[in-house]
Amino acid sequence: MKWTSSAKFLLPALLTASLSACNFEDVPNMFPEQGYTDHPQEMRDFVAGIRGYARGLKPGFFVIGHGALPLLSSNELTSGDPDDAYIRSLDGVAQDSLFYGYDGIDLPTSNSRRNSLRSYLDMARDTGNTTILVTDFAVTEQKIDNAYELNNDAGYLGFVADHTELDNIPIYPTDPYKANRRDILELAEASNFLVLTDTRLKSTRQELVDALAETDYDLIVLDFFFNGEEFTSEQVRQLQRKRNGATRLIVATVNIGNAENNRYYWKNHWASNPPNWLKEQVPDSDEQYYVNYWNPAWQDIIYGEASSYIYRIANAGFDGAYLQGLDAYEHFQN
Repeated sequence: MKWTSSAKFLLPALLTASLSACNFEDVPNMFPEQGYTDHPQEMRDFVAGIRGYARGLKPGFFVIGHGALPLLSSNELTSGDPDDAYIRSLDGVAQDSLFYGYDGIDLPTSNSRRNSLRSYLDMARDTGNTTILVTDFAVTEQKIDNAYELNNDAGYLGFVADHTELDNIPIYPTDPYKANRRDILELAEASNFLVLTDTRLKSTRQELVDALAETDYDLIVLDFFFNGEEFTSEQVRQLQRKRNGATRLIVATVNIGNAENNRYYWKNHWASNPPNWLKEQVPDSDEQYYVNYWNPAWQDIIYGEASSYIYRIANAGFDGAYLQGLDAYEHFQN
């Protein structure tokens, strides 16, 4: 196209007039504003900091991240590339209701949900040689067997709970799936596991410890506290022996995305005068509150100090931490 001389002079004038008529406040800002928080990345960095600190306290201490599978992807989508740094900061990734239980105990999870979750889980397994731990929920023996087989075929460790509260040692199967007499010294060596995080069915810490000591699970996930009392180092050592005499791994849960008003760090005055990082109560929860988990004051409660959660867990002799509340980033992102 040839431009006439008059058009050459007219075009700049038209552009100037058009631009002056624009309201640039209506144009989306394509760059982060000052003070912008990348909530997914802040959670990834938090997890990496926890693992680094814990390894410094106790070489071999491992970290399992529970849920929040989109964090495994660089763009939080199944189509994204693996987030290598985050995946390598996790020794294990845990997910509930992959094959059974998402829509109710004993009910199979839909194929579409299974496939979506497995895309993330396989991303972690194949990128970082990460151990995948799946907790399904079923009561029918045939479905329990099927859940274990499906997890085994996928290359995952499976545990099938018959109570959604995770408050008991399942009656079936009588012995853990793939029970063995091997000494389990690393997460990757485990062939089975048990999650028992609600301890209300037992009267005392020792009663629970004695019951668990009569099992042959390779790995046990517990709340660090029993009715507000920490398990003692002696009790942890007792738990680290299977019934058959071989050694096993004991892991403590830590909620890093929410504050809980029944934990040792909670201050009574927070209800009326909360610190600036303590936010609203989590819906349908009497105990949990959202926190600005990227705030240094909150992170100091979790790790880095002699009074911190991770220090207490490692000092008591636990082999690893089972990090919960990772999906809190979604609350702030949305």
